[in-house]
Order: sequence, then C-alpha cells, then structure tokens
Amino acid sequence: MASGHHIISMRYLGRTHVKKTVVMIGFIGMVCLLTVWPKAARAQGGFESVTGDAFNRAVPADFYLEGNRIPVEKRNAALLKDAKGGRVVLGLIDTTGYSSQIQQKYIGMLITEIKISVCGNAMGVGSYGFGLERPAATSNADAPFRIYNQAGEKVGECAAKKDDSVKQPKPLEVATAKAGPAKLYLGKYVIELK
Repeated sequence: MASGHHIISMRYLGRTHVKKTVVMIGFIGMVCLLTVWPKAARAQGGFESVTGDAFNRAVPADFYLEGNRIPVEKRNAALLKDAKGGRVVLGLIDTTGYSSQIQQKYIGMLITEIKISVCGNAMGVGSYGFGLERPAATSNADAPFRIYNQAGEKVGECAAKKDDSVKQPKPLEVATAKAGPAKLYLGKYVIELK
C-alpha cells in the first residue's frame, strides 16, 4: 500500500511541476511581448518626413483639379512616410492665372497611398485638393479647412486651429512625431494627420 501512495504523490508532484513550467513560460512570453509591443505601436502611429531623391521623385510638378493642370510649389511641399512605407505628399499649388473660383477654393493638394485621417475626416487612397479660408490677420478665430476630390466635390471639412505659438510661420510645414499625429501647418493654422 505504501508503494501505491508513493505513485500518487509522484503523479501529483509531476502535475505541479508542469503547471509551474507552463506559468513560467507564459510569464516570460508576456514580458517579451510587453517589451516589443510599445515599439510596434509607436511605429504604427506616426509619420516621418522624407527628403532628398525620394522627395524629388514623389512631388509632382503639376496637379490636376477640375480639369486644370495647376503647378505645385515644390518649396512648399512635404513627403511623409508611415512605418509600413506608405507615402503622403502634401503641397501648395500656384493658382495664379486660374479662374477666381479655383483661386478661392484651393491652396494645396494631397496625394495618399494609405488611408489617413485629415483633421478627423477619413480619406481613402487617392488625390485631393484642399482650401483654407483664413480669417482677418488680427482675428483669433479658427479657419475653415475643406478637402475636395479631383472633380471639385467637397469630401471633408474641419476648423483649422490657430496656433499663436508659431513665431515665424511658413506657407506649409509639417511637424512629425514617432507616436501620434503629424501636424500640417499652413501659416499659423494647424491640421492633424493620422
């Protein structure tokens, strides 16, 4: 009878050892996941600016809107890349010499290879024109920002917030972050890109 009791306790000890091993493996796996996961999450959420040859190849000389080929101001353009390599091109366009309707409606263009959010508006892969209706220079009001498809139909809008902390505003500038949204500055007005 003693030998039977010994067999039962060995089986019980074997199960306890297996349970401890499984718990330990699970714990080690969780620690590994937690050390890798934040880096992956940061990489997915942000953009980085691209310059050099890649920028020169990506930014078009002209942009097509409502049947018009409008020059792109390369000096006021930006190329962004997400963690997976998807690109977004932003730039101001020169509407001088075009109809007053085109001049009042558009100031820039956006081409995206990925789905993005522009100030809360979901944008699919494609190309878009955008406009900004600036209030008087002395006003602290937000500026209406509108996004249009290439046929000129409005597909999104929001209020671009005025950022008075910008001391030397540029016509177009993009601030990127490894985590969180990129910020498109049009002078002192800011729009988030995610």
